[in-house]
Amino acid sequence: MAAKDTPPARAPWTIPLAAGPVAAWVDRLVAVLVAAVAITAVVALLWVQPNPQGYDTHVQFGMQPCGWPRSMGMPCPTCGCTTAAGHVVRGELLRAFAVQPFGALLAVAGLLLGLHAVLCLLRRRSFVDLFVRLPFYRFVVGAVALLLLAWGYKCWTFAP
Repeated sequence: MAAKDTPPARAPWTIPLAAGPVAAWVDRLVAVLVAAVAITAVVALLWVQPNPQGYDTHVQFGMQPCGWPRSMGMPCPTCGCTTAAGHVVRGELLRAFAVQPFGALLAVAGLLLGLHAVLCLLRRRSFVDLFVRLPFYRFVVGAVALLLLAWGYKCWTFAP
């Protein structure tokens, strides 16, 4: 096979730490912080039980119940996100998406991001490089659109 017939090499998911876009210690610090937040979130979510109502799971963390359902008769835009995340960390993905699709996606993304941070730490790869290469404006616009769609779904399925 001639050289011109070979497919182009795929760009690696991560680059070596030394070739990263920031100082190595900054990259490590960010990766450690992200991994710590992800691990803390998983432990905290395993500690609480997802509320069968599909919302107000956060009350188990000592927070106040959501006022939207009581005052407006409808869920808030993030209604059920904690409940969905609780289901995700237990491996109950279908239940998580049924409760709050945006919360389920956010929890899965958080788990994957935490896992990626740990892998970058172990493999001495740049964690920050991922953020430099991704088009975040598309993620933000997509996340807002998904949040609004999930809110509509939650309003449609909401039972106070």
